[in-house]
Amino acid sequence: MRTSRKLTVALACPEDAWPHPDWPAPDDPYVGRVVPLGVAADVVILYREDLSTAVRELTATDAPAIVISPCRDTDAIVEVFRGGAGYLVEGDYCTCMLSSAVVGATVGHTYLSPAACAALREGARRLPTGGEALERLREMLSPRERQIMELLSTGLGAQEIGLRLRLSEKTVRNNLSNIYAKLDARGSTDAVLRWLGAAPVLRV
Repeated sequence: MRTSRKLTVALACPEDAWPHPDWPAPDDPYVGRVVPLGVAADVVILYREDLSTAVRELTATDAPAIVISPCRDTDAIVEVFRGGAGYLVEGDYCTCMLSSAVVGATVGHTYLSPAACAALREGARRLPTGGEALERLREMLSPRERQIMELLSTGLGAQEIGLRLRLSEKTVRNNLSNIYAKLDARGSTDAVLRWLGAAPVLRV
C-alpha cells in the first residue's frame, strides 16, 4: 500500500524517552516526519507507561491513534483497542511494523503487536470456562475463516489479507461478512476482541 504523500505523525512522549530517535528513516516510503502532539498530523502516537492516561488522551484526539506501552494488562489493552487505537507492546515491534501500523491507522486498521495479542489470549484463558468458550467459538469458523481472523487480529485489512492468502479482496470481504455473522460481531474490532477472547461470546 503506497500513499500519495508521506504521512506526518504527532508524538506524545515523556522527554527523551522515545526509543526511536532515527525514525522515520529518510527512505521510509510512508512516514515523512514526526511532530509534537498538538501540531496537525495524520496519526497520533501515544508513548505511555500509564494506560489510563493514554485512554483519556484518545478521547481528546480526532486523528487515528497508536498506543505504545510496556503494559500487558488484558483489560487495559482491551480498553485501548475499543477506543479505536492500535496497541504495540514496548520492545515487541520494529520500526517497519511501526510505519505499517501508522499507514494502517490512516485507513481504519487497528494493529496489535504479537505480545498484545498474546496478552488478550492469556487473559481469556484465565477466565472461568474462557478457554472452552473460545475454542467452541473458533470451531464455528471454517479453516479459511480462522486464517483470515488471525491476520485481521494483527491489524491487516482485506486487501493485505487477500495478498497474504492469494485471495481477491472481494472474497476476503465476503468471508469477513460471514465471520461477523457467526461471531455476532458488529465489525472488525468487535470480531477481533471476540476472536482473542477479550469480549463476551454471545452465541456459541
